[in-house]
Formats: sequence, structure tokens, C-alpha cells
Amino acid sequence: MTIFFTGLSGSGKSTIANVLLTKFLETGGRPVTLLDGDLVRKHLSSELGFSKEHRDINIRRIGYVASEITKDGGIAICAPIAPYDATRKHVRQMIEPYGGFVLVHIATSVEVCEQRDRKGLYAKARAGILKEFTGISDPYEAPADADVVINTGELSAEEAAQEIILHLEREGFIGTARGVGLRPVASETMQRLKPVRHGSAD
Repeated sequence: MTIFFTGLSGSGKSTIANVLLTKFLETGGRPVTLLDGDLVRKHLSSELGFSKEHRDINIRRIGYVASEITKDGGIAICAPIAPYDATRKHVRQMIEPYGGFVLVHIATSVEVCEQRDRKGLYAKARAGILKEFTGISDPYEAPADADVVINTGELSAEEAAQEIILHLEREGFIGTARGVGLRPVASETMQRLKPVRHGSAD
């Protein structure tokens, strides 16, 4: 199974992904791997820039690794920005033949993301110092096909992770008898899930 986050820089993707990782590790079961956007950029895609072509290559690399993890019965938690709809759909198509794919849109507004920006990246982007910055000088295409939509302007990371777990339970991706213990779901039973919205999507 792959849980694939998407959202603006500073929206809370990595924080929620790490809380989710901890919850899965605490309960045991299938192996869990976190593919954080910044770490993948550093270790797997360090030669890439931030053009649309390079962003797409980076996301497809994450998708390929996640598909291999899913194929082998593990859980991949991916937390890139993933700004382009077509590339996210391509990743879904890569993974769904091997298991579940859950797209989580962290729909925190750009205003809230800027308030959280300790590194001043948004200010540099607005000043033109940082080029091709998603949400400012480069587009972010909000997904219409997200399975879960969360606004971290209204929910804590713990609450957001719990909402994702509840969604996984409701859809049969994980069992409920022992917390978040996972049970496999046959790939042929996978179908596009209706989005569950938590908080107000901006």
C-alpha cells in the first residue's frame, strides 16, 4: 500500500507523515518506508532542478520506489509537494496494479504556509530571489481525485494522522481489532475511493 501526500511547502506533509510512520511502526506488521520529499531530493534526485520536467522526473522516481515497496507487501509513505495533476495520476497508475493507493491532499492555505515558514522561503520567492517556487511563481494543481483532504490550519498533526488511519480502516486497508495493524487487500478489489474531507480546503 502507498499513502501519497501532496501539498504546498510548509503545509505539514512531512510532519503528518512522520506521525503516521511512528503509529505504523509501533503496531508492527508489514515493513513501512517513508519517502520524504526533501530527503529524496538530497539522496536520490540531487542532480535535478525545479523545472516542470525535473519535478516530474523526481515524482516518477518516488512513484517507482513506492510501487516496488507496495509490490513486495510493504507500506510506502510518500511526502513530496507533487504539484502536477498528470504526474500524480501517473504515479497512481504505477502503483494500483500492486496494491492500495491513497492520495492525501494537505490543503493548508498558502497564507498559513507562509506564516509557518521559518526559513523565509516564501519571502524569498515573493522577492524573486527563489525562482520556480510552488504556490508563488510555479503552479500547484490541487487534486480533484484526493482520497483524503486535510487542512492543518484546523487540525494538529496527530489529529490529521488519526483521520488518515480512520479512512484506511473504513476502506479496509487496515484492520481495527488491534489499532492500526495492517491486513493485505487484494489488488483486484481496489477501486477509486470517494474523497473524505477534514477541515476546510482552501
